[in-house]
Amino acid sequence: MKALTILYEDSDCLCIDKPAGISVHKDGKTEEVTVADLVLERYPELLGVGEPLVVRHGAETIEIPKPGIVHRLDKETSGVMLIAKNQPAYEFFKKQFQDREIQKTYHAFVYGWPKEDTETIDMPIGRDSGNIRRWTVGKAARGTLRDAVTEIAVLARFGDRAYEGKGSTEEGTYAFIEAKPKTGRTHQIRVHLRAANHPIVSDSLYAPKREPALGFARLALHARELTLALPGGQKKTIQAPYPPDFEAAIKVCKCPIPVLE
Repeated sequence: MKALTILYEDSDCLCIDKPAGISVHKDGKTEEVTVADLVLERYPELLGVGEPLVVRHGAETIEIPKPGIVHRLDKETSGVMLIAKNQPAYEFFKKQFQDREIQKTYHAFVYGWPKEDTETIDMPIGRDSGNIRRWTVGKAARGTLRDAVTEIAVLARFGDRAYEGKGSTEEGTYAFIEAKPKTGRTHQIRVHLRAANHPIVSDSLYAPKREPALGFARLALHARELTLALPGGQKKTIQAPYPPDFEAAIKVCKCPIPVLE
C-alpha cells in the first residue's frame, strides 16, 4: 500500500499530496486502494469522522467510509487535499467550502492559446444529455443547471510556432494556465475549459479526440494550493509541489513557475 505524503498537519487537520491515478474513496464497485484507505491505515482513529457515502445496490445499502474527507479531487488529478482529524474540524471546514471561503488554485496544461490573459467563465453546469459520465453547459445539459464560476489566468503560451498575440485552437499550440474555481461543481474546471474550446491536455473524457501531449499519460491538472482558515483562526496556504510529469512539461516548454505569495 502506498504511503501518504503529508504537506501540513496539526491537531485538527492534515493536508496531503494526492498522487494522480488514485480515487479519493471507494465507489462500492471496485476494491482498488483509495485515499481513504491510506488515511485509515495511518490514522485509524479517523474512521468515524465526517460523513460516509451511502451506496445502494439493489436491496442492499452500503456505507463507504470517507474518514475526514471534506472535498474530493478526480482520480487523475494530483495535488493538495484537506482531511479533517475530528468532527468539529470537519464541520468547520465543510462550512468554509459551502460558504466559498476556501480558495482553490489549480494549474493545468490546455490545448490551444486562450485569446485573453485573464477570463472569468460564468456558465451553469448540468448533466450531459449524451454521456452520463460527463457534465456540460448550455443546451446539451439536462436537469437542473447549477451556477459555476471559474477564474482563468494564462501563465504561458507555447507550441510548434511562435505566439503572435492571437488566440488559437490549432494542433500544436498549448497554454499553461491557472484556474481558480469560485464554486465547487463536479468536473467544473474541465467542463469550463472544454466550453472555452481549450480542454485540458490528455483529458480522455472531455477531449477524447485530441491526442495526449506534452508527455502526459493522465489528465494534466494539478491542485496547486489551498488557502483556508484554521479552527484556531490562523489563515494558511498549503502548496503541493509539481509531480514529475508537470515538472518535465514545465522544463521542456520553458514555462515560468509561479511563486507562492
